[in-house]
Amino acid sequence: MSRRHPIVSVAGSSGAGTTSVMRTFQQIFRREGINVAYVEGDSFHRFDRKEMKKAIAEAHSRGDHAFSHFGPEANLFSELEDLFRTYGKTGVGRYRKYLHDEEEAAPYDQEPGTFTAWEQLPGDTDMLFYEGLHGAITTDTVDVARHADLRIGVVPVINLEWLQKLHRDKVVRGYTSEAVTDTILRRMPDYVNYICPQFSNTDVNFQRVPVVDTSNPFVARTIPTADESMLIIRFRDPHGIDFPYLLAMLHDSFMSRPNTIVCPGGKMDLAMQLIFTPMIMRLMDRRNAERSNADLVKA
Repeated sequence: MSRRHPIVSVAGSSGAGTTSVMRTFQQIFRREGINVAYVEGDSFHRFDRKEMKKAIAEAHSRGDHAFSHFGPEANLFSELEDLFRTYGKTGVGRYRKYLHDEEEAAPYDQEPGTFTAWEQLPGDTDMLFYEGLHGAITTDTVDVARHADLRIGVVPVINLEWLQKLHRDKVVRGYTSEAVTDTILRRMPDYVNYICPQFSNTDVNFQRVPVVDTSNPFVARTIPTADESMLIIRFRDPHGIDFPYLLAMLHDSFMSRPNTIVCPGGKMDLAMQLIFTPMIMRLMDRRNAERSNADLVKA
């Protein structure tokens, strides 16, 4: 954790909805005039798209049917921890981009599914914002979570997560239902060992629970809307959280536990704005105070 160079980290599985959370944070940063360095988790995969297909085939040939983007063999966990550690100390760090599609790849004159060259983050940012699979990962060899000042988990119930992934991968990326199902099955051991444990490290978890039937996500035609869901918000440390204010502002909300609010799913953006704006401003106040003290020492 860093007082001068804070880091906000959003962790969630594929299809969990972390990109939507990032858009809400972008609104907060823009409104408050905060200059942010954005890093996507996909850029810390070990293999590009073609290399990953080859790596999966090689894993299958030796009897490993659980090799996936969720596990350490397919990711650069040490490099991600280095980025968090270095940014926290200096405000810069080494990163790259993963080019998902033609639109993203065009400015770099590269093929989709490839990485840009490694480069340094700009040196004048106020904060680092990470969004991806492993924003709060801890293993026997790395501890990314400890370097982040604010850790957020995005965790739909598993059937909804699968449904969202199936819909996105079929409609947006053109995969078949069989291909997506195979990916879900192959990732399950790494999901249990490397994705789920992160949500014990996060400061705030957002879990969307549908109130319509998603018993078989593999045949569902539509994703439940926000209004067809409830949102569970869990705070790891409830001290300092103004629960009466949140309950008053989030109509039809209630507390299910001393550290947990339940509210209508359509209020997720409002809930995040209400909860995270003061948290972000506290990080900025702490950063500005630290910089002022450093300037006084120099003077």
